[in-house]
Amino acid sequence: MRRTVFDDDHEAFRSVLRDFIAAEVAPVHQEWETAGRVPREFYRKLGELGIFGFGVPEEFGGAGETGFKFNAVISEECARAGVTFGGAGAHMALPATFVKYTTEEQKKRWLPAFVTGELMTAIAITEPGAGSDVAGIRTAAVLSEDGTHYVLNGVKSFVSGGAQADLVLVACRTSGEGQDDRRGGMSLLAVEARAEGVAITAEPVTLGLRSSDIVEMTFTDVRVPVTDVVGGLGNAFTCLADIFPQERLGIAVGAYAQAAAAVRFATEYVRERTVFGKPVAAFQNTKFVLADCKAEVDALQAVVDRALEAFDAGELSADEAASAKLYCGDTAARVIDKCLQLHGGYGFMMEYPIARLYADNRASRIFGGTSEIMRSIVAKSMGL
Repeated sequence: MRRTVFDDDHEAFRSVLRDFIAAEVAPVHQEWETAGRVPREFYRKLGELGIFGFGVPEEFGGAGETGFKFNAVISEECARAGVTFGGAGAHMALPATFVKYTTEEQKKRWLPAFVTGELMTAIAITEPGAGSDVAGIRTAAVLSEDGTHYVLNGVKSFVSGGAQADLVLVACRTSGEGQDDRRGGMSLLAVEARAEGVAITAEPVTLGLRSSDIVEMTFTDVRVPVTDVVGGLGNAFTCLADIFPQERLGIAVGAYAQAAAAVRFATEYVRERTVFGKPVAAFQNTKFVLADCKAEVDALQAVVDRALEAFDAGELSADEAASAKLYCGDTAARVIDKCLQLHGGYGFMMEYPIARLYADNRASRIFGGTSEIMRSIVAKSMGL
């Protein structure tokens, strides 16, 4: 089925990116997975490739492109090769915030280096006691006596790209909750990752996304200039809610791309693997399983392409993004599991890309709001 969501520019970028991944990523990706992060200089290479410029105005060195289709190409090509770009995913999710909610002075200070990869960013929202319930955060910042700084204290969990970030957007409380609004009093502070009082207190070994540099960060009496509030005081939830549709679209696209890649890996494997004197592909069960998987991938593609078009037209609502993430996450998991099963014992070996896909994909039903939260959002949009 011919796709119409991408134009010639997207396909030209895809060709360049595919060659880049083959030369710069695939040969060393396993080393990154073992190390738990990519080399810092790799981010500079991504900057040179222009990947960090999507969504950033040309005056600050960006591409000026505000849609999400180039990001979708990146997800598809990474999945196709069975690789990731480490903590760069968190950085690529933040142009919307850094462009829409920063002041002109902040844009001039941060965006040029953001585009080149000299300034890597991360976002810290989740806490040990607050995950999908963003309004439950307890990290807090109080204004200093002279009114020039906020003093930040708290702990943040699952900060993707945290260990190598230069600037971290931290969601915190700058005043108490409103009586009828738990979301009130929350602000975003741009915190220098090397500032005194900022510490990485844990580097958990994750099931998947092993090179994503996921850490726990502790902030102890960190002094943050008042000029580094992003989006206005008390406006964190508005800023975050505004980027949730893009984040969830990105997760949906990634899940689709992983499912499509899984079918490709499984198809190649069953053609080569021989059992009882004939290729695994020759058995009717294999054919039927892969036929089912292809049909589900076709459906995933339709959902993703429709969402991409809606997003680029400025029409993707929060509940539609939640629906896409829910469907793509659950369906991709089912497809990848079937494709892994067709690999037999080799599907259990991490040296095979299907095993890495299986582990990496599991995050799609947790990150960006769990599938249960997505169901709540969709049900609410139905008036339930």
